[in-house]
Amino acid sequence: MPSQELFCLEVSGDFACFTRPEMKVERVSYDVMTPSAARAIFEAILWKPAIRWQIEKIEVLKPIRWINIRRNEVAGVASQRKTQIFIEDERQQRAGLFLRDVSYRLYARFHLLGDSENDSSENTYPKFAEMFKRRARKGQCFNQPYLGTREFSASFRYIEPKQLTSETSTIDEDRDLGWMLYDMDFSNTDNPTPMFFHAQLAQGTIIVPPPESEDVRR
Repeated sequence: MPSQELFCLEVSGDFACFTRPEMKVERVSYDVMTPSAARAIFEAILWKPAIRWQIEKIEVLKPIRWINIRRNEVAGVASQRKTQIFIEDERQQRAGLFLRDVSYRLYARFHLLGDSENDSSENTYPKFAEMFKRRARKGQCFNQPYLGTREFSASFRYIEPKQLTSETSTIDEDRDLGWMLYDMDFSNTDNPTPMFFHAQLAQGTIIVPPPESEDVRR
């Protein structure tokens, strides 16, 4: 199997909310993008059943800034029993603590799943690698990437390996981010469970451990 490439994207947006799961009512963001949110951006550009993206590093390029926003949300959802929603009856006003003016550099590799690496069909590593780079360079995506919640869309650009030395430096900050959502464990498809890790921001960079690491708790 070819050696796994390290791919890099720079993403940015006006607002972001990487919601803390312990906050039940109000939306409160983590200080920095979570690995699961970063993975979703790579998947927005290229998702295939045969591959799995693994985030390795998140770099923070702009100072961490906050904004309080109050907004209206609809509490109910449509279902077979409830085919209509009356907004006036279901409207709730909630406060949110969001990030503003964010920019990150994301590093990830992808792995072939199951027997894909030995599959002689179209599921080959070089094919998927070139497909991702081609799509990322052109700004193509299957769905609009977003920063935690779909209302906060993200712009992105592919960073070539030779460009990294000339790119914007990370923020000069160290911060203990505490326990952060890592991702969801879908090994039990009927009951996915959250995974967490103790995130540390060192000179503007978070090193993300692999999912099998002892640093990742379930």
